[in-house]
Amino acid sequence: MAARESTILIDKRVIELLKETKDYPKQTYNELLEKMAKIFLVLKKRNQYDEFLHKIQQPKMKELWGNKEDEFWDEI
Repeated sequence: MAARESTILIDKRVIELLKETKDYPKQTYNELLEKMAKIFLVLKKRNQYDEFLHKIQQPKMKELWGNKEDEFWDEI
């Protein structure tokens, strides 16, 4: 059976950040990085959803705000 572990090089500044991020002193970097990766994926999906909403709202916003009646307020 092949090992499921790997060695990666991490800058010492990143290691210091990881130490500060630990939930508890004996938390392993593997546990911490797994948690961070899962959180990142959730945030990434949420951002994609927000971008999707923004894109589908743009035509309506232009319709509502991009009219001659509203240009009057720009001159005040």
